Amino acid sequence: MEDVLLLAPVELDGALPKGALEALSAARVLAAGGPVQVALLGASVGPAVQALAGLGVAKVLVAEDPALADGRYASDAAAATALAKASGAAVVVAPASSRTSRVAAGVAERIGGRIDTHVAQVSADGGAAVARWYYKQRIEAKLRRKERPWVLLVDPGVAPAARAEGGAAPPVERVAVSIPPPRTEVTGLRAPASGEQTIRPEARLLFVAGAGWTKKQADGKPHPERAEGLIRGFLRASGASLGSSKSLVDQAGEGQKVFAFMSHLNQVGQTGATPRHPKGLATCCHGEEPHVVGWRFIRERRAVNLDPACGWARGKADVLYVADAFAVMERMNALLEAKKGG
Repeated sequence: MEDVLLLAPVELDGALPKGALEALSAARVLAAGGPVQVALLGASVGPAVQALAGLGVAKVLVAEDPALADGRYASDAAAATALAKASGAAVVVAPASSRTSRVAAGVAERIGGRIDTHVAQVSADGGAAVARWYYKQRIEAKLRRKERPWVLLVDPGVAPAARAEGGAAPPVERVAVSIPPPRTEVTGLRAPASGEQTIRPEARLLFVAGAGWTKKQADGKPHPERAEGLIRGFLRASGASLGSSKSLVDQAGEGQKVFAFMSHLNQVGQTGATPRHPKGLATCCHGEEPHVVGWRFIRERRAVNLDPACGWARGKADVLYVADAFAVMERMNALLEAKKGG
């Protein structure tokens, strides 16, 4: 049994992000019933500490400073290093956010440890072990390390978010951190306009568009504007998250018409994202193996395609609708609008 530490930055409002609660569940598995410490860093961590009440946390270590409000490598690395050393933990678990991913390797080096990223599964059978994907997510390997401390970046959705089981807030220990003077200035935040955010990790449905949306249709002409309207309308009405095949997002480099709201960040597959939505609906994409690799954690897969012999029909989809995606989505949007109006 080894000492395990969860290391997590808090949100701007001091709240604990969902990814941290998921990583806490993974840390509890690695602890195999032993105590789990939590280390928090941020400008104000009060709400996050309160959120840990009843979660079986042995102790909370806190690095609190106005300089930690925004993620910078120098300040985050200094705080995370001080917290990890103060905990004395052999295994340090962190949620794989942009902020932790930027500094985790440097922290592992500073504390004399080792690091593994993109952890997809954890276990404690015979000692701490993790699993991750290699070779474009085609090979899964189980890893163990003798070196300690061992820093682990856990991907979102690997474990369910920890839930309070009743109990008092854990004791808090404040850790002094020497933060170097900043050399950069955060002037503000930029976010997509309301309604334009298409990547929604919490959505129950992943809607994936393929290059077929921009190809010639039954009348011999492409209708990308109509396709864009149908997809945008469905996303707004359903709250689904948008995914894309590589062939569709690559069209921008070929001078072809692409959707203004789609980028390579929407790409799903062996060179894109591997989302974990409960349901997935693929439209106008043929279910090629590189694309379907990104669907391995989708629990219910459905597809709409005019080709009954496409890859989705070969055991890759639970249900294949052989139909025109334009007609299907037009009808779907009408039903959603009617439901919304009723």
